[in-house]
This record gives sequence, C-alpha cells and structure tokens, in this order.
Amino acid sequence: MQSEMGILLAAAVTVGCLHTAAGPDHYLPFIALSRSRGWSFAKTLLWTIICGCGHVWSSVLLGLGGAAVGWSLTKVKGLENLRGGIAGWALLGFGIIYGIWGLYRAYKNRPHKHFDLYEDGNIYVYEHKHGAAIRQEERHKVTPWVMFIIFFLGPCEPMIPLLFYPAAKSSWYGMALLIIVYTFVTLAIMIMMVILGYYGLAFIKTEKLERYAHALGGLTLFICGTGMVFLGW
Repeated sequence: MQSEMGILLAAAVTVGCLHTAAGPDHYLPFIALSRSRGWSFAKTLLWTIICGCGHVWSSVLLGLGGAAVGWSLTKVKGLENLRGGIAGWALLGFGIIYGIWGLYRAYKNRPHKHFDLYEDGNIYVYEHKHGAAIRQEERHKVTPWVMFIIFFLGPCEPMIPLLFYPAAKSSWYGMALLIIVYTFVTLAIMIMMVILGYYGLAFIKTEKLERYAHALGGLTLFICGTGMVFLGW
C-alpha cells in the first residue's frame, strides 16, 4: 500500500497544481476584487482561502462518493484479494474517460466561466468560449459570497477515483492523507498566484493550458492507473 500511496499522492499533487494553475479563474477574480474595492493584503488572502476551501471541500465531497464505492468492495466476500486490482482498473478507466471528455471539450470549445474587471470598477462572471465575443447582457456582477458559491459548485472531478483506491484498501489514513495533500497544494497555488498578482508581477500565460486542463487531469489519472495495473508501481 505504501508504494501505491506514493503514486496517489504524486497524482494528487499533479492534479491539484494543474487544475489550479491552469485556471486563471482560481486567482484573477481575487486580484480584481482587491483592486476594485481597495482590499488590504490580509483581506485579499482571507477571501482567497475561504473560496479555496469551498472549492476543495466540494471536490472532497465528490471524492468521498467514490470512496463510498471503494469502501463497499471491502464488504463483498470473495473480493478481498481483488479489490486493489479493481480500484487500479477503476483509476485507469476513469482517466481514459475523463481524458477523452477533456479533449472533446477542448475540441468543441465548450463555454466555461470567465471573470473580468470592467471600467465601472465591478467584476463580472459570464459563460465564455475562447475567441468568442462577450455579450453584455449575459454577464453577472460578482460579490465575495457569490464567488464562494461559484467555487463551491465548481469541484475538481479527479478527486473521485483518487479516494476510491485507499477506501478499497480500507485505509482511512490514506484517504485523510490524500485530502490533506490535495487541500494544501490547491490552496498554496491559489495563494501564490494571488500574491504575485497583488504585487503586480506578471503571470505565466495559461489560457491555452486552461483549455486542456481536464484532458491533462485525465492523462495524470491514466498514467497512475496504468502504473498500478501493469507496471507494479
């Protein structure tokens, strides 16, 4: 289980970093609100952490759903020696499906939430396609608590299979460790990007990477599952 946990932790770190850094909506809204409302550095970080926690908690709730499925395997007689293998295949399969869905989404240029700071000093959210024009009537004004709701309703789907595996192994310690690591990585990246933006430092351009964030998450899970099933990681 130790080697498998090492792989799962590496996947959690990778997914957390990709999901957060590749999505400007994870940090630019806080920078925009800070500038438009004259927030202090402390208040900017506070709202970043509050919304980040909501985002992580919703992801964990999804993951616990997958953990419940994995945990049910431990109750089925005859699967005691197979449940780890089943969990590995589940991780691999989810990675393939999620990756294909991510590529399809990128190819079709599906709309995603986008935040912008307008000349009136307010920040607005709207559905947006890469390269598409913005319709003024489709935008909605954003407040800090609206931001929290948006983040809570936008979880990271790859958390589902990551918690499935330790649950299938009856490892509460493994589940807790994955949740802690994923939470720390997500919040750390959000805070780092907000601090850079708060002090006016340039960002790495992530718009193209954002489009393929789901596909990259699926690839990470696929590699993880492949290593467990076929390579004996």
